[in-house]
Amino acid sequence: MKKIMKFSGVLLLVIMTLFLTQQCAVMRADKDTEAWRYEIEPVGVGTQGTYIIKVWSYSSNQNVAIEQAKKNAVHGIIFRGFTGKQGVPGQRALTNNVNLEQERADFFDPFFSRGGKYMKFVSLSGDGAIGAGDRIKIDKRTYKIGVVVTVNVAALRKDLEDAGIIKGLGSGF
Repeated sequence: MKKIMKFSGVLLLVIMTLFLTQQCAVMRADKDTEAWRYEIEPVGVGTQGTYIIKVWSYSSNQNVAIEQAKKNAVHGIIFRGFTGKQGVPGQRALTNNVNLEQERADFFDPFFSRGGKYMKFVSLSGDGAIGAGDRIKIDKRTYKIGVVVTVNVAALRKDLEDAGIIKGLGSGF
């Protein structure tokens, strides 16, 4: 009976440690996102209305970088756009209002929150594995990690238009 009690205590300690480690990673991910530190490059042409892009996120944890890449991809499509490269055209940002994120914080704070609405517009391409050349050590604790994602820009644009965040393509200049 004592062995069972001791095992239960150890098991509970292990579970709590795993939970706290996960929570720390999530908090670290949120902190990494506050600065919106990322780079985007086109990878290929997706189906109509989608972009396949590589997002370079900065983090000390590979798993955190993978999750942040999704958020960074959607943020980049809305606010930054990306330049093209040979055979793949660049794309303008969905908005040209540089203050939109602050002006509509009531929309964007929950949109980009953990598990927020941005998740329905982005997915990992392939199996989500990090390629050999896609993990670059920047300094003692920070890595630049490239993750290929697919963003459904058509659905994202429609959602932002329906919410009154951006103007529709047919609304004129």
